[in-house]
Amino acid sequence: MTTPADTSTTASTTASTTASTPTAPLRIGLLGTGPWARNTQAPALASHPGVELSGVWGRRAEAAETLATAHGTRAYTEEAGIDALLETSDAVAFALPPDIQAPLAVRAAEAGCHILMDKPVATTVEGARAVAEAVGKAEVASVVFCTLRFAPETAAWIAEQASVGGWFTARALWLGSLYAEGSAGEYADSPWRREKGGLWDVGPHALSVLIPVLGEVTELTAARGPADTTHLILRHTSGASSTVTLGLSAPPAAAGMDIELRGEHGTATIPEWDGAEAAFRGAVDALSEAVRTGVPHACDARFGLHLTELLARAEAQADRT
Repeated sequence: MTTPADTSTTASTTASTTASTPTAPLRIGLLGTGPWARNTQAPALASHPGVELSGVWGRRAEAAETLATAHGTRAYTEEAGIDALLETSDAVAFALPPDIQAPLAVRAAEAGCHILMDKPVATTVEGARAVAEAVGKAEVASVVFCTLRFAPETAAWIAEQASVGGWFTARALWLGSLYAEGSAGEYADSPWRREKGGLWDVGPHALSVLIPVLGEVTELTAARGPADTTHLILRHTSGASSTVTLGLSAPPAAAGMDIELRGEHGTATIPEWDGAEAAFRGAVDALSEAVRTGVPHACDARFGLHLTELLARAEAQADRT
């Protein structure tokens, strides 16, 4: 359920209440047992000094038991297990397909739990809006895990470039080879990722970098490339433009990620970062800070809704070309 702050109070009251009480570990439950849960969320939560992993819920009992045992916590299964986990948690983290995640995030918010979601929040605007509205009504904290916003190296770079300003244009490219001929990997088994492609899977990462640096998107043009590749041309409130190339089916030799800014002060290229687990710990820190202060994080459920709106526009436009 909630942290010591009463969710019926205002954000300012929440902040003052929690600030005056000793800090206790944030009890976070994990929903999901797939590759991301095993490789990223569960290890990050179990090793975080400010967190108690309060349990793991999964649709498959054996997978939930295995993951929970590996990290010294309790397994919850079947539909009733979700409510039981919510009862013993201050917050919940999600490692589920987006359109399963969204209604469960609404359910968690309505139960008074803070929520740490994976991107995209949903693959429909309606689903993402329901989450944002539930979070606002319940006055719980929320964070959407866009990796580059929380990895220490890239988060610092984004903040620095946003403060510098004067950017004229930007180029973002994120090409994976997940579905290239001859490629194999456990993430390739994800039905939603195969159906929606790179636009929805890696698009949130690129947009979550460009928007805080260049400003909100005012114009968007989208077109299809080979396989699942999507190209975007964007105009931003700062007056800058950007181009984005996204896909999961590139030949292995062509795969890679790069974001480059060009402007008055020259060129800036996003640095490498130390993996998803470290980034997820950063997202946990961001959620904890939002819980403690009552101040929403910039990459919250409302931003998740905004990303979904942009991706839906891009998908609809690309499908018409």
